[in-house]
Amino acid sequence: MIDAIMTKRMEEATRLTRAGKLQEAMSLIQGSVPEAKENETPNKVYQGGNTFDGTCEVMDEDATVTKPTPADSAFGAFSTDDINVSSAWRDKWMKFRGAVGQPEHANGATEEPQPGAFTAGRFTNQVGTRDYKLYIPSGYHGQALPLVVMLHGCTQNPDDFAAGTDMNRLAEEQLCCVLYPAQPMSANHSKCWNWFKAEDQQREGGEPAIIAGMTRQVIATHGLDASRVYVAGLSAGAAMATTLAMTYPDLFAAVGVHSGLPHAVAQSLPDALSAMQGGTGPLGGDKKVKGSRWASDVPAILFHGDRDTTVHPSNADRIAAQYSTSRQAGAKVEQGKVINGHAYTRTTHNDASGVPRLEQWQIHGAGHAWSGGSSKGSYTDPKGPDATQEMLRFFFGHQQTST
Repeated sequence: MIDAIMTKRMEEATRLTRAGKLQEAMSLIQGSVPEAKENETPNKVYQGGNTFDGTCEVMDEDATVTKPTPADSAFGAFSTDDINVSSAWRDKWMKFRGAVGQPEHANGATEEPQPGAFTAGRFTNQVGTRDYKLYIPSGYHGQALPLVVMLHGCTQNPDDFAAGTDMNRLAEEQLCCVLYPAQPMSANHSKCWNWFKAEDQQREGGEPAIIAGMTRQVIATHGLDASRVYVAGLSAGAAMATTLAMTYPDLFAAVGVHSGLPHAVAQSLPDALSAMQGGTGPLGGDKKVKGSRWASDVPAILFHGDRDTTVHPSNADRIAAQYSTSRQAGAKVEQGKVINGHAYTRTTHNDASGVPRLEQWQIHGAGHAWSGGSSKGSYTDPKGPDATQEMLRFFFGHQQTST
């Protein structure tokens, strides 16, 4: 009898999810789940200081061979790792997870070979360990090249993300290195960066500290230009990219945010679902300081499809609001269209000297996918303007004045 009730409730949660009513589905699940024991799913929060010490290990084998799972959500919002559930509920939810958004090209693609080196490695510091892939263009001969850090979305891995964004090909042409940190299933069942957890939204701990430490280690190891370091991401990776821009503005000279969310708008799974649907609450801040809000002077380029049903397009404006500290009033608005592709609106905000500090691209008719990406990777839309090319153009117009 209990099993039948569970099944009915899961079916209803699936129906609600398909209808786009994520919060109602979440409430139904949470209201039906037996309370977990105190020690069943402990929260591990790093309490150490601000450190970038760590070790990098080059590995012969591919560090990210797990292929994307088509049934996973683009944001992994219903990851059972983040819901205290019994094993019975866990098994049943896995059967119904396919109701959440599906990738448009979930083919587990591998990156097309380029003339440069695409190597696997592993980084460890006091906070944790993450694998990564690093692309070094064939034109690298020890000179101080720029570095672009690329954060994949849920269910993706570095190879898939490199294939879908085509970043390595452009890095070969424009001479920059590309670092792809990998989120393992042990950290999040859907391989999402944990943008919605308070412990992963700070400078001195969690995933931001791991990614920042890895970035600094790669810069030091290869003698790269520490004044020209950039970070970009898709979906959950985009949300984490904004978190890095907020928490490490001294490290990243510019940020690219594709189909993401603002920093610190969620500290729990229900918060995350609400934000994904189009939140209206405060844009984060230090809870100890009344009225405080997160903001960054890091130059930002944003992309979002206006038909995105996974992360509501209104999040693009909310992200832009967090990068408003150095832009001037007024904006230049341009309309355009890709041949045989999507139309778009680009809004540019400059600083007092006329340098673009914020670019916001609204892709008309596009969903939750990397604009202008290759169909060889997941979550891509080849019909859009080339987000990879435009991000690199924007990035290379900025560098840190001091490092």
